[in-house]
Amino acid sequence: MLSQGVMTAAYVGSSILFILALGGLSSQETAKRGNIYGMAGMLLALIATILGVVTANYAILIGAMVVGAVIGLALASRVQMTQMPELVAILHSLVGLAAVLVGFATFMDHGYGLGDAEKTIHDVEIYVGVLIGSLTFSGSVIAYLKLSARVGGRPLLLPARHWLNLLLLIGTVYFGVEFVEQSKTGAGLTPLLICTALALLFGIHMVMAIGGADMPVVVSMLNSYSGWAAAATGFMLSNDLLIVVGALVGSSGAILSYIMCRAMNRKFLSVIAGGFGTSKSSGSSAGPSEEAGDVNPIENEELVALLEDAKEVMIIPGYGMAVAQAQHAVCDLTKKLQGKGVNVRFGIHPVAGRMPGHMNVLLAEAKVPYDIVFEMEEINEDFPNVDVSIVIGANDIVNPAAQEVPDSPIAGMPVLEPWNGKTTVVLKRSMATGYAGVDNPLFYKDNTRMLFGDAKKSIDSLVSAL
Repeated sequence: MLSQGVMTAAYVGSSILFILALGGLSSQETAKRGNIYGMAGMLLALIATILGVVTANYAILIGAMVVGAVIGLALASRVQMTQMPELVAILHSLVGLAAVLVGFATFMDHGYGLGDAEKTIHDVEIYVGVLIGSLTFSGSVIAYLKLSARVGGRPLLLPARHWLNLLLLIGTVYFGVEFVEQSKTGAGLTPLLICTALALLFGIHMVMAIGGADMPVVVSMLNSYSGWAAAATGFMLSNDLLIVVGALVGSSGAILSYIMCRAMNRKFLSVIAGGFGTSKSSGSSAGPSEEAGDVNPIENEELVALLEDAKEVMIIPGYGMAVAQAQHAVCDLTKKLQGKGVNVRFGIHPVAGRMPGHMNVLLAEAKVPYDIVFEMEEINEDFPNVDVSIVIGANDIVNPAAQEVPDSPIAGMPVLEPWNGKTTVVLKRSMATGYAGVDNPLFYKDNTRMLFGDAKKSIDSLVSAL
């Protein structure tokens, strides 16, 4: 058994490493180092907890850790980059489930030996932990189902859904009071179970009502919830490290959600109340019906000629690049163009892909230089000077309907503006809408050309021709 002083020192060291991990993850250049700090902090925390807190049942503990490690290694080795968002979502659900199970286990202990005030505080901790954990669990499961296309991306808009949310909130408060009162007499299981059911229902309804374009914000929001669930677990177990780490994750996730909402010209509460795609107006159409067939296709040979004459090229990646696993081909194309004296840059929208930073991760994996990757607000004004913009499998983030159609479901959302450049070439498999279910007038503009087919094969052909 470690002494209390050694335990405290180990936990302080772990906390410092987790803070350094968050600092490292703030930029692409230091992200790898940040991950190493995080892993080191978790390893130190596990060793300190096993040697300093656990006093029995080591065989069960080690067995559970081995099982978890095997599952984690299997998932990490098999998951595709396109599946990362749903993997993140389902891992958030496990944090919520752990908080619920710890809450019920702590409740079964009944807090013997505590004074009245301490018992009340202890019961509130249990109730809040179970509430947040249940909401995180069900919401994350629905997010996983949406991100993996097992459930449609369109929002589920029930009649009087806001009243339903209000009733669920009132119900959780009422049963929370009942739980604390009944727990004083050794009861309280019934209101705790009802609270769990209400929170599970609230998590399902909340995420089902959020449209596809807001899903990156949802992933970030659920990350925040999982942090607060971990902090609540720390209070229940009187574990200072869990409280600190949970607060770090919860606050950083909340800040990221706020930053993303601000970048999308959205209010956080409006996202939770119901995301993009909630409008039932005609604003979701691409434009007048007579334009439906007026797209201008382009062949590889024509695009090669455009690129060879270009001085400024902007590449805008979207989820389609991830699906086609075209990031390495895109890197090869970048090198070829740079070798011909072309200035190549990447424009990244805050919600491109299915989770925060999805495109940045893909480009970093392909070793695209960080200094040519720019955020939307950094490069939007440069499009008039761009000769060719290449949009790879993106739809919602380059949709001019956000600016041109007042009643569009994505009206007001800041988007990348490639139509202001000389020529836009869109690589897509078909004319299907994006994840938000909104058609794109960009495809019908006079200076837009459509290159249909698999993005990776198309770009490989370009690289070969160049």
